[in-house]
Amino acid sequence: MAAHSIKTVQKIPVSLDQAWAFFSNPANLQAITPDGMGFKVISKHHGDVMYAGQLIEYTVKPVAGIPLYWMTEITQVKDRTYFIDEQRFGPYSLWHHQHHFKEIPGGVEMTDIIHYKNPLGILGRIANALFVKNKLKTIFDYRFKKVEELFGKWNG
Repeated sequence: MAAHSIKTVQKIPVSLDQAWAFFSNPANLQAITPDGMGFKVISKHHGDVMYAGQLIEYTVKPVAGIPLYWMTEITQVKDRTYFIDEQRFGPYSLWHHQHHFKEIPGGVEMTDIIHYKNPLGILGRIANALFVKNKLKTIFDYRFKKVEELFGKWNG
């Protein structure tokens, strides 16, 4: 079975330096994740500057308040252009998340491309149709709104 994918694009009225500084810092991820997810960065030695090979550990409560451990690795970084995180341990059988940043007149265009696959074969496909896909859409819709609250709405 093929992986699922999501793509979001958001224009933000800030400099590329400001966008990169915020989104490449793992400590800021909790601020743009819905409170109901119980998302918390738990790694102590991930550092403040993003680099390839960086491991970041989290707990997240995506379903019924049940905590899950999640570890991602930053596999690629091109300063102020993109970074990629991939799940090493966690709820998906595949999680590959590209974060792209492009300077545009008046701000930055930020693009997220996520490829994911649920475990458990047909049960995972059913879970995706019933709630996983919608849960991810809700999370990224929340992020869009939260980014507007933090940095302002795009008026370009």
